Amino acid sequence: MFRALSSTTVRWRPLEGEGLEHLTVRPLNASVGAAIRAESVLIGERGGLAYGVRYRIDCDAGWRVFSFLTETTAGQRLHLLSDGHGHWRKSDGTALPEFDGCIDVDLAGTPFTNTLPIRRLSLTRQSGTARLKMLYVPFDSFEPTVDGQHYTCLKDGKLYRYEAEDRSFTADLPVDADGLVIDYPTLFQRLSPETI
Repeated sequence: MFRALSSTTVRWRPLEGEGLEHLTVRPLNASVGAAIRAESVLIGERGGLAYGVRYRIDCDAGWRVFSFLTETTAGQRLHLLSDGHGHWRKSDGTALPEFDGCIDVDLAGTPFTNTLPIRRLSLTRQSGTARLKMLYVPFDSFEPTVDGQHYTCLKDGKLYRYEAEDRSFTADLPVDADGLVIDYPTLFQRLSPETI
C-alpha cells in the first residue's frame, strides 16, 4: 500500500501561531539496531508559550517504536525505550507499567506521530476502526500520559480518520505515498517540496 521507505524530508507549519517543523525519516542499516529513524526540529508556541524541541524516534521495520528521545532547547529531556509490544521503561531500565499496551507514541506539536499507527497497522477500508492506547507526550510538561485514539481508513493508502477516544476531536488526514500527513485540518499544513 505504501512505497518502500527512502530518506525523506518534509516540513509542516502550524495553522495557528508561528512555527515550523523540519523532519527527516530514513531507513537505517540493520547493524544500528533500528530499521527506521525519524529526526526532527520544531519551533512553535502553544497556549502563549514558545518552545523549541528536538526529537528522535527509532522503529523496527514494522513501524513499532522501540526508542524515542525528546528534548527542549531549555534542557528538558525525556528518553523512553520499548520492547515494541507495549512495555516501556526509562533509559536507566526502570519499568513503566502504566504505559503497558501503548505501542505507538504521540508527541504534541507534530503530525508525524500519526504516521506510526497508520504505517504499523496497514489499515484498509475493510479493517474497521482501530482503537489504540497511545503514549502521549505534551511539549509543555514532558510528562507522558496514556491517550485513547481511534484510526479508520477512509481511502486505502490515502486518507485516514483520527478520532480522540473521548470524541473531543476528529480529523480526516490525507497522507502521501510514505504515509506522512499532507494536511491536518485546523492544526498543520505541509509545505510544498520546492520550499524545502
